[in-house]
Amino acid sequence: MSDRNEFNEINITPLTDIFLVLLIIMMVIAPLLDQQGLNLTVPENVKAEQQQKDFKIMTVMVDSNNKYFMDGEEVAPDKLEYKIKSEVKNYPDGLMIKTDGDSTHGAVVKVMDTARNSGVTSISVDEM
Repeated sequence: MSDRNEFNEINITPLTDIFLVLLIIMMVIAPLLDQQGLNLTVPENVKAEQQQKDFKIMTVMVDSNNKYFMDGEEVAPDKLEYKIKSEVKNYPDGLMIKTDGDSTHGAVVKVMDTARNSGVTSISVDEM
């Protein structure tokens, strides 16, 4: 016979400590993750304000086939950034993105990202 005591219980204290540390880390990191993304301001009376003042706003239209149009002319996706950069000085009041109801979210976000990278500071989105 052996005098050795048998180990019959599992000690879960270290496991509980690890879970508590992970919980604290997630609680600290979660608010930081929420700060990423697009900062959008939604105006309440855009059409009324536009009638009162003469704004110089660049307009990009996104149709149902995710094609981009500026000044009635189709713009290739790879030429969109060049076109916006060349026109941004003529339109100091920002950019209006007019979208078709069937256009994809990705096509609209591409215009937003391109405009932001081109130096546009004010972006509005409207549905055609």
